[in-house]
Amino acid sequence: MRNPALAGAVLAPLLLSAPGAATEVRAVVDTYADIALAKYEDSLLTAQGLQSAVATLIATPSAAALQAAKAAWLHARVPYQQTEVYRFGNVIVDEWEGKVNAWPLDEGLIDYVDATFYGSDSDINLFYTANIIANPSLTVGGQEIDATTIDAALIQSLHELDAVEANVATGYHAIEFLLWGQDLNGTGPGAGARPWTDYASGADCTSGNCDRRRAYLMTAADLLVTDLEDMVANWQADGDARTSLETASPQQGLATILTGMGSLSYGEQAGERMKLGLMLHDPEEEHDCFSDNTHNSHFYDVVGIQNVYLGIYRRLDGTLVTGPSLSGLVAARDPELDAAMRADLDRTLAEMGTLKRTADSGIMAYDQMIAAGNTAGNALVQNAIDALVDQTGTIERVVAALELGRLQFEGSDSLDNPQAVFQ
Repeated sequence: MRNPALAGAVLAPLLLSAPGAATEVRAVVDTYADIALAKYEDSLLTAQGLQSAVATLIATPSAAALQAAKAAWLHARVPYQQTEVYRFGNVIVDEWEGKVNAWPLDEGLIDYVDATFYGSDSDINLFYTANIIANPSLTVGGQEIDATTIDAALIQSLHELDAVEANVATGYHAIEFLLWGQDLNGTGPGAGARPWTDYASGADCTSGNCDRRRAYLMTAADLLVTDLEDMVANWQADGDARTSLETASPQQGLATILTGMGSLSYGEQAGERMKLGLMLHDPEEEHDCFSDNTHNSHFYDVVGIQNVYLGIYRRLDGTLVTGPSLSGLVAARDPELDAAMRADLDRTLAEMGTLKRTADSGIMAYDQMIAAGNTAGNALVQNAIDALVDQTGTIERVVAALELGRLQFEGSDSLDNPQAVFQ
């Protein structure tokens, strides 16, 4: 039913015998693109807020400035996570996404780490503890790196260095690590606790290399803004992402929407981001592992899936972006199926909402929920996983009802072949 690798769709003709049917589908795809533009514009706006907060921290380091930068990072995650439903099915987005949201990362590439917690080497990553911030030049495995000047060119060259995906040097999670530091609490309470003095000047500097740490953080924040500017441009009237949809067939446009919904629901969210960490009881498998913000990232991923189906998005300024929707298209053909899809989306959002409220209340963070022996926490996570899997089944029914052939959603060994996880 689902393939671990996202493959191209084999499409059967959609019945377009009704007058205006193709135009109706085009309108649904246009709404999808309009919402994408609004979400990426909001993501850019909040990233610019983060950039400003980081600039203040760099200029006048203090505990309050660090806290403000953290708050700006958390705020920036809200609209961005709602864009993730656009990743799967849109090649332009998928190829770009790794620059801004890649995870998990081997943070020892960037800065100092606690070796007792982190270890000192890796069998698969020669740059596991390279610590670019502390080393203006270094030679690892015969590769020489000149890191004298920390700028965009340098950190872009470090990203996925040596073809190792865990060498994440740019994007939200590199910034997250630089703001919070490592979470050394395992599955106990507490997030990362980097001191503001890691950005101080002179004798107040802790952990050394504060000037280079300031440069890295500022560069990463600037680069995030630049990358999001690129994606906003992709969804504007003449942008490549929008043009790709406009020049595709109506069937392919619907396939793109549903591939994003199904792949994020199943393989990515239910599988790689939730079930895998629950099976391993490993806090390193949580999405926002330094800040303990994973519950919010999961929640807003689900919001993003729902608002794409319903064709409605509330912008940060409160205005609505809305138009002809996939829900309306399905309802016109099979009202009961549309009702079932809406109900499944509501159930998933409710389960994620319970998980989010539990974490927001301080009862337990997401990394505590997945801890071995935490029956109540494990159940919260599993309930959300079950809802995601169930809603994926209904998405597949929508695909069938629209006669789109067999779409292959991203899979996950944690769901499709659990024994492989432990091999």
